Amino acid sequence: MTTGFTPDQLTDAMPFARALGVRIDTAGPAEVTGRLDWAPERCTAGGLMHGGALMALADTLGAACAFLNLPPGTSTTTLESKTNFFRGVKEGCVRGVARPLHTGRTSIVVQTDLYDDTGRHVAQVTQTQAVLRP
Repeated sequence: MTTGFTPDQLTDAMPFARALGVRIDTAGPAEVTGRLDWAPERCTAGGLMHGGALMALADTLGAACAFLNLPPGTSTTTLESKTNFFRGVKEGCVRGVARPLHTGRTSIVVQTDLYDDTGRHVAQVTQTQAVLRP
């Protein structure tokens, strides 16, 4: 299991997430939390936060969670990611919580739930990460 990384170090390791504005608030093997603010440049033509921005938030949190659950000397890559969208976001901040569902020898499965400012479920993302050995 990988430990000793601050939330900022985890975000800095993913330049796209940093450029998008994703913030990781807390990070541990059991749970990673973070957020992404609504902004016009992250929206579709209708003013709703773009699904790709929501998926990027979830992917960032899920990847950090998988990374923090890796056995020593291994790395990871995404094998599969599935997103269910439940509602749009027109303002405020989207908060995410990523938790491991399975931490095995060859794969890690993480579920990330996204919520709007009022606590309504916005999306759920389940991703499978391969555990890569040298």
